[in-house]
Formats: sequence, C-alpha cells, structure tokens
Amino acid sequence: MKKIISTLVYLLLITNITAQDNLLIFRNNNSFKTYPLKDLESITNNLDSIIINYIDPYDSSIHSIAEEISLIDSIIFTSNTFENPYFIEEQIQVIYSNNIFGEDKSYRNRIACGYQGMNTDIEYCNKIDALNISRYNCSLAEPAISYLSGKDPWGALNKAIYQCNYVIENILSYSDTTKVEFKYLLGEVYTLRSFVYLEMIKFWGDVPAVFALSEDPYPLKADRNLIYEQIRVDLKKAAELMDWSENITWKPAKNTISRPNKAFALGLLARADLMYAGYALRPDTWITGGGATYCVQYNIQDANKRKDLYQEVLMACGEIIAHYGDTKLKPTFEGVFKDICQDKTTFTETEWLWAMPFEDGLRGQFMNYNCPKSSDALKALVNNSAGSTNSAQLIVPTFIYDFEAGDTRKWVTVAPFTWAANNAEVIASDVAKRKLIFPGAFLTDNPAEKILYQKNVDITKIYLGKYRVEWMNRVRNGNDDGIDYPVMRYADILLMFAEASLGGISGDVPTNNTVLNPQVQFNKVRARAGLSGKTLTMDNIIAERAFEFCGEYLRKYDLERWGKLKDKLVATTARLNDLDNHQGEFAGMTDTVYFKYRNADELVYTGIGAVVTKGYVVQEYYGFTLGENTEPADYATNPDIWVVKNMYGDFVPRNLANDYKLYENVDLIDKRHYYPIFQINIDASNGSLWNDYDY
Repeated sequence: MKKIISTLVYLLLITNITAQDNLLIFRNNNSFKTYPLKDLESITNNLDSIIINYIDPYDSSIHSIAEEISLIDSIIFTSNTFENPYFIEEQIQVIYSNNIFGEDKSYRNRIACGYQGMNTDIEYCNKIDALNISRYNCSLAEPAISYLSGKDPWGALNKAIYQCNYVIENILSYSDTTKVEFKYLLGEVYTLRSFVYLEMIKFWGDVPAVFALSEDPYPLKADRNLIYEQIRVDLKKAAELMDWSENITWKPAKNTISRPNKAFALGLLARADLMYAGYALRPDTWITGGGATYCVQYNIQDANKRKDLYQEVLMACGEIIAHYGDTKLKPTFEGVFKDICQDKTTFTETEWLWAMPFEDGLRGQFMNYNCPKSSDALKALVNNSAGSTNSAQLIVPTFIYDFEAGDTRKWVTVAPFTWAANNAEVIASDVAKRKLIFPGAFLTDNPAEKILYQKNVDITKIYLGKYRVEWMNRVRNGNDDGIDYPVMRYADILLMFAEASLGGISGDVPTNNTVLNPQVQFNKVRARAGLSGKTLTMDNIIAERAFEFCGEYLRKYDLERWGKLKDKLVATTARLNDLDNHQGEFAGMTDTVYFKYRNADELVYTGIGAVVTKGYVVQEYYGFTLGENTEPADYATNPDIWVVKNMYGDFVPRNLANDYKLYENVDLIDKRHYYPIFQINIDASNGSLWNDYDY
C-alpha cells in the first residue's frame, strides 16, 4: 500500500498540475471516476480516501485496502478542455447520469416503466396513474408525467438535446476528429441525439428542431419531417465515425452494449426510416399556433421517396447482418432476457445492440415496473430482499391463444402467476393433496409450513414474463434495481430487413442490392422460437413482431406506422368479448385451466432472514391454447399432481373488455396517439409551443 501511494505522490510531483486538471482512476477496463485536483497538498494528503471513495459505490461487498488497490487499472491526469477525450467523456456521461436519463420521472421510473407504449392489441398498462395516458385519453395536465419542476419526460429529453448539441459543437470546434477516440465520441453523441429526437417524435409528434446551441430560449415547434431528415444525416455520419463494438478502441466503449456503436447507429437509422416511411397522426397542413385539420396519413406522400427509405433500411440492416451473420442471434429466446437481468453487457455475448445503462441498484426501476409480481415473496424468492413490484405491463389474454404450438416464446413472454411465500392453502386446502402437488414439501404434515411457489392469477392479471427477479445475478434491495433498459436487439434487425424488402405497409418495394435473402432472415427468427418457416408477407411480419417483441415498448409504434392502431384495438376488444362468451374463434373453450409444479429449490432465497427452504415453479399449463378444452392427457391416471382452477377466479360477471379497457372512447384513438405538450410547458414557451389534434 505504501509503495503504491509513494508512486502516486511521485507522479503528482513530476506532473504539471493545475486547478483545472483532473485525476482519472480507471477500473475494470472501462469504468472510471474523475477527481478535480484543487492543489497538490490536498491530493497527496487524501489519496487513500480518494481511491476508496471512488471504488466503494461500485461494490456491494467490502474489500480490504489491498483488494481495492488491486482493482485499479491506471491513473491519468487530464485537463478540462475539448482537446481531451476524457473531458468529453465526462460531458457525455451527463446525458447518461441521474441528471437526464436517470433523473426522477425520466427513464428511471417513467419512460421505461409503463407510461408510454401502451395500450396495444397485446399489451395493457396496469398503472393506476397512467390509465388515461394508455387509454388514449391523456389530458393537458397528467400528474404522473408533467411537473412544474421540469422533472418529467419533456424536461429530461430537452435537456438531453441541449447537452448533445453542446458536446457536438465543441468537439467540432476544438477536438482533433482525425483521431479515432474523438471520432467515436462524436459518433456517440450524434447517435444519442438521434435516439432522443426519435423518442420525442414517438411521444409528441412535432417538436422543436434544435440541432445547434442557440440563444433563442423559445424555439418553435417544427414539422417532424425536418427532424427525420437530420436524424438520417446524423446516423449515417455516426455509423462512419464509430466502429463495430468489438473493434472500438476507446476503452470505456469497447465491446459493450452500454455504449452506442456502428451496429446500433445503423439499426436506429433503419427504425427511423421505417417510421418516416409509414403512417402517423399529423396535421394536414402546417399552421403555426395550431388549428389545422389532421388525420392518420403517410409522413411522405411521394411513393418514390418511401421506396428510397426502404432501400436505406435494406442497406443499413444488410450491413449489420453481413458483419455478424448468425453469431449475434442468441440461441435461446429466454437467454436474450436473462442476459439483461444478469447485467451481461459484453456486446459479443448478447443479442442486444444497445441498452440504456443504469447503475446497479442505484438508479433505474426497469425490473420493478416490468416483471411479474414478487413483492409477496420477499426473502423467499432468490435475489428478492426488498422493494415493490409495480408490474406495469400486463398481457392482453387473447394474445396467449395466438401463439403457435411449440413456440418457445410463449411462456417466456406470458407469466400467469405471482410469486408467493405461504402455506399454499389457496392451491389445495388439504395438506395431503399439497404433498402430492409439491413433492418434497409438507413432509411433516404441518399445514402451516411455508413454501415459495408460482401462484396462479386469474385472467384479469396476466403479467409480462421477460424480465424476472429470479434471473438477476445480484440481490434486489429496493425499487431501484438498476437493470438496464433494453432498446434494440439483433432479431429486430432481421425483421426490419425482411419488412423493408416488401416495401413496408405501403408496398413500395425497393431493389435489394444486398446478397441477403429476406425470407431466410425472417425464418431465422421463427427457427429460434422452434417454429418452421412461413411465407414472408406483410401480415406475417405484423404477427411475428408481436410474438417476438411483446413487452419491449415497440408494438404501439409499429401499429402507428402501419396505420393499424385503431383497427387492432377495436378488433382486440371484440375478441375479449368473444373469449368471455366462448364464441367465435374461442367457441368450445372452457374456463378451466390445469397446471402442475416441479421443484425449484435453486430459486429459494438463502440470505439473512430467509423465510422458506422449498421452492416450486409451474412445469406445464393446459387450457391456454385453442383446442385445449378437455383435460391433460395424464390427468385421468394421475389427477392428484394437477391443480385445477377457474381462470376467472371470483370475477362475476365476467367483462374482460372492461378489465382490459384498451381505450376510453373509440373516436379518440386516432386523436390521441401522442402525449399533449403539457400546459405547464406551453405556458412557459412564450408562444413557441402549441397542441394540435383538438387538445
């Protein structure tokens, strides 16, 4: 320890240090922390505490001083100018930090947590304070997402745009962009700005187009097509500036899904182009101040321009596919989501192209809002020490019956259970029956014995199952679980390529100048799900994207760009009525569902205060597939291992269309695709902002 400190002091003494300089301590190859050097004496006197104060926040366990020192890779002295890549890194981290992406009411617990992207034909918002938003009945003052403090989605995203513009202008003015590290950082900020603007278009439609630092504090709202065009320019630049993730030489960004890369820039370009070429709710004419008529219509009326955009999607996705081939598609569907839950961020080991990074357990409530309920199994379910589970996303029950037989995505996506830790009396009142249902439990015939198990839920609460506490690699100690917000993965690249080859929803078919077969790419996604190939058509693309991306905040925006949002919501409501009444496609179905358990002691919490020793998960369901209207094949010979329940529970009279109320008023659906620009923002805009769509 003394030798290390002496070496550091010597380095400080022989280095020309000023008050503007920083001490950067690198750790774990890509993480670092910056300390300002106020004067030489304070640094040399407090070097031990500086090192320890840096490292402690990254570890839940306590290490000795020697262990802490061994975690340090290198120490660098830098200056606070845009001639220095480490200073630029600091400025970019402002965007990722608790000031913007991780800020309260931003992505931390709003944008990535159920307050956008719903309702759809397959997903339903379960948050009480977001019901108006999700039911296409948003008001000018939604308390959950509009605040006078500016801590809200509008405030966070506009701050991100400002910070991106600040960094871009200064890099272009002061950095040596012939050097690879500056190229990467510039490409990263172009990508982040494009991502944020695409989010703003999704949430608000037309917004101010600000692509430079401006003295005007009140920029005018602008036609979104201007923004789309700039996004295209920026992302093509970014794809040239950044390398493939595994080849990036800027150490903090090398081979990680936590930072943008060439593949993500190209993928985001494809996503933007598909939105741009598709339908959107928009004014018929541009009237500053509002008042124009409006409808769902193409963003671009020129079919040749739409064809050019689909051509660009083919080229962008084709470049990614040509580079990664089949290596980037995770072998199992479940593995895709286990990687996110287990904080696996190595780019070459996951399917993800980019995930918004959150600090482990400090900021970010993605798991809290997107997992099955587990708050009744604290210190019973592994990793589940403390914290609520808001579980904002539910699965619309008609969707459960849409999966093809053998589709391995079904029971990863659909979770018809909550985690419970009790005596399982609700499963079987007789303890002798419980012994048969839960092998290895209740051996002493104690009816009060507690076990961990997946408790069935009635059909009004079918949870999203892609993100699960039990899949985490660390203990969850509160609402801020710190699981990254996943934004784009390789399967999306394959399906976007296939869709673009058809000319999208408009059928403006481009020339495929790649060597790739779109049908082959489409079938890769189905093969991974255990399914045979299917003819590539637009209808099949629409269906496949539902099965592949349910719960990933894509479906609503897909339906919007296809011009099918209203039709799908209305049709799904009718299907819910049919399911209630066992008519139409659900004729012959019953209310009965069967399930049986298997032992899963590996999922039992073993930390301090553990409350159970035995754990169980559902091994098999029967009754959630069309045609399953009798009983399981082995039920007659072995009925005691099966649990038989009414899927409606005590809900009488049944009314799934109300339990899953997808919209408040059918006539409002195509008027309320977007949030309004909230009244507090309009009042502060000096007339530069307004709402269309009869808000």
